[in-house]
Amino acid sequence: MSEAKDWAALESLPFEEALRKLEETVQILERGDVPLEQAIDLFEEGMRLAHVCGRKLKRAEQQVEMLVKRNEEWVREPFDPEEAAD
Repeated sequence: MSEAKDWAALESLPFEEALRKLEETVQILERGDVPLEQAIDLFEEGMRLAHVCGRKLKRAEQQVEMLVKRNEEWVREPFDPEEAAD
């Protein structure tokens, strides 16, 4: 499978499935009993899965809005996780 098809296939996964695959990949790598070439392939797939999961989370954050009370009225504002952390 080409790298572009790999990315497209990973991007089409639901977040939960991509995360589950990432966790499985990490567990396999942590066991340390796979040949080096397979470990490199797994590492690359894990990095792609981590990137896909990160992008999906970022998109979800951008879609979330907060209701904030200003001047006795409830108004919608985009959720800013960096502002919320302050």
